[in-house]
Amino acid sequence: MAASSTKVKFVTNKVRFSFVHVFEPALNLSGKLKYSVSILIPKTDKAGIAAFNKALEDCKKANMGYFGGAIPKNLKGGLRDGDVEKDDPVYAGNYFFNASSDLKPGIFDENSQEIIDPSEFYSGCYGRASVTMYPYDVSGSKGIGYGLSAVKKTEEGEKLGGATASAADFAADFAV
Repeated sequence: MAASSTKVKFVTNKVRFSFVHVFEPALNLSGKLKYSVSILIPKTDKAGIAAFNKALEDCKKANMGYFGGAIPKNLKGGLRDGDVEKDDPVYAGNYFFNASSDLKPGIFDENSQEIIDPSEFYSGCYGRASVTMYPYDVSGSKGIGYGLSAVKKTEEGEKLGGATASAADFAADFAV
């Protein structure tokens, strides 16, 4: 019988959110509906990166029994390099990781009030995220995954994905 797993909670410093699916789940690559977000950590945030890496190491160590007594050599997980893995200027200068959940995460504003309007939390805004790191072993693929618990918007940001404010779309109509 496999050893039980241990989860490690982690709350980010200020990050930027991309590919936001927190109000309605979206199909993931496995064809499952999940709430999800890509979380971008600036490479300049040394304290935030160190805190993420410490939580990751804590999760690995806490789950050595889950992995059979040793941390696998090719364990997946950890921060990904936006400059290397993405051909997208939004990811330049950032590390990133993706977090998802079967359950809708908590969505809050800077005053910790629940956000219910989907236009208020969007790809491009800034904030903090609460994630749960957990081990997985699926079909021989072993790693650390990231469960999305909650997001908190702390700052506006340029919307990603070509979205614009609706009034701005018609600005030329009013410049007569």
